[in-house]
Amino acid sequence: MFTQTKTLSLRDRVLRSPLVDLLTGPHGVDRYTELVEPTWTLGDARAKVVAVRRQTPRSVTLTLEPNAAFAAGPALRAGQHVNLTVEVDGRRQTRPYSPANAEGDRLLELTIGVHDGGRVSQHLFRNARPGMVVGLDGVGGDFTLPAVRPQRVLFVSGGSGITPVLSMLRTLRAEGSDRDITFIHYARTPEEASYRAELDAMDGVTVLRGYSRSPESGDLVGYFNPEHLGDATPDAVFVCGPPALVDAVRTHFPDAAFESFVPPVFAVPAEASGGTVAFADSGIDVTDDGRSLLEQAEAAGLTPENGCRMGICHTCTRRKTSGAVKNLVTGAVSTADEEDVQICVSVPLGDVELAL
Repeated sequence: MFTQTKTLSLRDRVLRSPLVDLLTGPHGVDRYTELVEPTWTLGDARAKVVAVRRQTPRSVTLTLEPNAAFAAGPALRAGQHVNLTVEVDGRRQTRPYSPANAEGDRLLELTIGVHDGGRVSQHLFRNARPGMVVGLDGVGGDFTLPAVRPQRVLFVSGGSGITPVLSMLRTLRAEGSDRDITFIHYARTPEEASYRAELDAMDGVTVLRGYSRSPESGDLVGYFNPEHLGDATPDAVFVCGPPALVDAVRTHFPDAAFESFVPPVFAVPAEASGGTVAFADSGIDVTDDGRSLLEQAEAAGLTPENGCRMGICHTCTRRKTSGAVKNLVTGAVSTADEEDVQICVSVPLGDVELAL
């Protein structure tokens, strides 16, 4: 992420002027400056696509130049994710992605794997081009390097889960790291393995690969197991990928830091609470059927904004004015009135009222 300089440009000093805000009326300065340059906004964090690469048949790599509004927010740490917003078929869609660039870089690099039925990933793979402007905010996640860097590190990734661990690897190397690093990556085929050339050219990093659909082409055969480690004896382990890979690694390294962007499968309770779910702003009441609040709202004809649908991006957060709900990811129960909840992963526990 790029850092904001202490000396503001003339453009920024003008845009921040109270007089300019007054003259532009109720819409604010952003609604006018974006007509000239879409990223010239003070309140909206955005980024311009400055380069596009399709390095595999099922991924697209975007290089983004964030605007000052994004730079003014929390610093992005290696391994964290950002929320990317694009318009697809007339509707805003938000998804969380982990940048692959080293910590502190001015430009952000997102490599997005194309998923079957993935509305945003397929849209970007087909249509992303230099000059496109996207929404960019919501830096978050605790899948990060520790402040005191470990000496012996094992990175394990599967598919598009390579991006956050590659960010960590690039960060360590940018710091002049002389650490003992092993990088294991799993993909379906060599052609679908992102960053192959870069990893092959890294001196001092042991890189091993396994390919599920062409095992003869890789260094490893089968799914992750201790035999894949060779002589590696890590002090710290970081894994990102499908749940099965994460579980396999954590079986052998219970303390491994992990992350998975695969949506969890939620089982509808055998018996729903039967309470009333009231969407107060819309004047619609439904009887709880056990599904998430988001799904029940959509079934009632509402179209609340949402993104990842897995409790990561927080786009769907809404105010619960009364009642109790359970978060299916964390298991936490919210009983307080006037509390924000993520409706994509929350189910009612009796009567609930939402500001929606």
